[in-house]
Amino acid sequence: MQQPNQQSLDYFLVCGLGSLGQYCVVALKEFKIPVIAIECSRPNNWEILNLVNLLDDLIIGDCRQQNILEQAKIQRCRAALLVTSSEEVNTATALIIRQLNAKTRLIVRSAKENFNDLLGNHLGNFIAYEPTELPATTFALAALGTEIIGFFTLDQQRVQVIQRQLKSNDPWCYNRLLHDINTRTRSLLNYTPDGQTLKNNFYQWESENTINPGDTIAYLEIVEQLTFFDESTQQKPIIKKMSSMIPAWKKYKNFIRDFWKLSFQQQIRKVALFSGVIVILLLIIGTFLIHEFSPQLDLLSSFFITSTFLLGGYGDIFGGFEAITDVPHWLQGFGLLLTLAGTGFVGVLYALLTEALLSTKFEFTRQRPPIPMQDHIVVIGLGRVGQAITNILQEFKQSLIGVSFNLDLEQRILPDIPLIVAQQKEALTKINVETAKSVVIVTPDDIVNLEVALMIYQKNPNCNLVIRTSGSNLTYLTQLLPKVQVLETYKVAAEAFAGAAFGENIISLFRLNHQTILVTEYTIETGDTLNGLLLSEVAYGYDVIPILHQKLNNSSHLMPSEDIKLSVGDRLVILASPEGLQRIEKGIKSIKPKTCQVRINKIFGQDAIFEGANAISRISGYPLNLAREVMIRLPATLPPPLYKLQAQRLVRALMKTGVNAEIIQN
Repeated sequence: MQQPNQQSLDYFLVCGLGSLGQYCVVALKEFKIPVIAIECSRPNNWEILNLVNLLDDLIIGDCRQQNILEQAKIQRCRAALLVTSSEEVNTATALIIRQLNAKTRLIVRSAKENFNDLLGNHLGNFIAYEPTELPATTFALAALGTEIIGFFTLDQQRVQVIQRQLKSNDPWCYNRLLHDINTRTRSLLNYTPDGQTLKNNFYQWESENTINPGDTIAYLEIVEQLTFFDESTQQKPIIKKMSSMIPAWKKYKNFIRDFWKLSFQQQIRKVALFSGVIVILLLIIGTFLIHEFSPQLDLLSSFFITSTFLLGGYGDIFGGFEAITDVPHWLQGFGLLLTLAGTGFVGVLYALLTEALLSTKFEFTRQRPPIPMQDHIVVIGLGRVGQAITNILQEFKQSLIGVSFNLDLEQRILPDIPLIVAQQKEALTKINVETAKSVVIVTPDDIVNLEVALMIYQKNPNCNLVIRTSGSNLTYLTQLLPKVQVLETYKVAAEAFAGAAFGENIISLFRLNHQTILVTEYTIETGDTLNGLLLSEVAYGYDVIPILHQKLNNSSHLMPSEDIKLSVGDRLVILASPEGLQRIEKGIKSIKPKTCQVRINKIFGQDAIFEGANAISRISGYPLNLAREVMIRLPATLPPPLYKLQAQRLVRALMKTGVNAEIIQN
């Protein structure tokens, strides 16, 4: 956001022109701002054609050298994107830049979370991202092939983004209007009528339109936990309710039956518990019986004798071939019983203890689940990206297989899924690709990704293929393979880096209608372009969607009211495309004009004057005293112009208070 004290900081610096750096330049130039780049040597071939023409200056040299940074006008740089492939170089450059300019915002490419937090606290105005991990959610959701296209967490609340095409039997069809979708836990993001091309911009709809079959809607929804719609999850509440109706005796019967269905490890734990209880009971009974027969022995001596029996010491006490006349036969028999019981139950405890010690000593690998036969998702490439994708898919309770072509891969990673480490052809014969639901290919080699994709397509042309690429080299695959989804890792990540360069915190991102949507956090400061605006003006004027608002020192609110006026210290989280962030950055001069006014025709009852004036002031921001004057002199047109959806909401609110009003288009 533009602020008066930052007018002199008008340059943006990109250090490192690899794939990520080049895409960062493109993303920044969309904001129509001057960009300077530093690269250690001039590349022979640019991944992005005519990149040099986009730059205001290209400096060849080491970005860690002070004279190179001064040549790059570091004193006038508002932000520096340090995106070389070396974390050491990025960190060293950040330290030097902070010495040269205390105001420059630092956006660093780094995967060391703990170190980044410490460095951020030390340097200030600093944020770090790992670009290969930023799009992990996008890959995972593409693999699911479901209606969920994004999810993230805000203040311990899980939020998911859903896009779906409505069917004729959908309860939302025919009898619901678009504005009915918006509730305290749900907000409409996008609407495309049946037969039209999917739209990218927000608010491209009439709030009074009826929802019909074939329409495509996208909406944001607050959920307690991530949901994945299938028959099994829908049946769980019913099963839980029915189980509460089972009589008590049947529950005990079911407990005994279920005991035999436990996993092997669970059964072992119960056997250990049972054996331990029996040994303790025998020890107590034996101690008191021996003490009762031999009063001359104290309880401690009786305890030691019983322990000897349980540890197999029958022969130590009744050894030899001589007849035993001073001990009754029943006590000898009881001693034998203790020895036999001890051999069995104590032996079980010995075995379990030995297994635990060996498992701890040698870190034995836990047995992995079997390879699924159908409707599973295969993740090929288990680097940081692949592991992040797998962890996300596990949250959705998906049947998974992990595949790596790196024969030196650490075997203990992802212990809860089947793992195959082999050469390409051998690995593909083991994953049941013919019956797989989706295959995600995220190895760091684009050519390997292409080769594997073609091999899989031959075996299963109906498979949902998701391919990672570091550039635009594989995008033509969408023409050759209709069901393939090619996601450019660095292009998606660069949009997050560029958004962060303007002082905002990019919390998450997702793809909506082939466009990246950034979950962006603002803190309103003195001089900010958003200060003093209603949330409705922010939303419709800059084409963004506010999803969280928090006053200074107060609790936060998800899906906040559009009638809130922003002030200094407020925290605001929005959904925005890169174009939306550009509008906010440019400020008032780029805000969309208000094209509607509301004309008030008549009122029904004196109470409508009071309630109607309150609604006008709340929704439009018009002073309350002036709104009451308008309500007294009807018919009249409200002076302040409004956005169309804002005006429609005001008309609906006035109708509820007994005021007849209409919209006038300017």
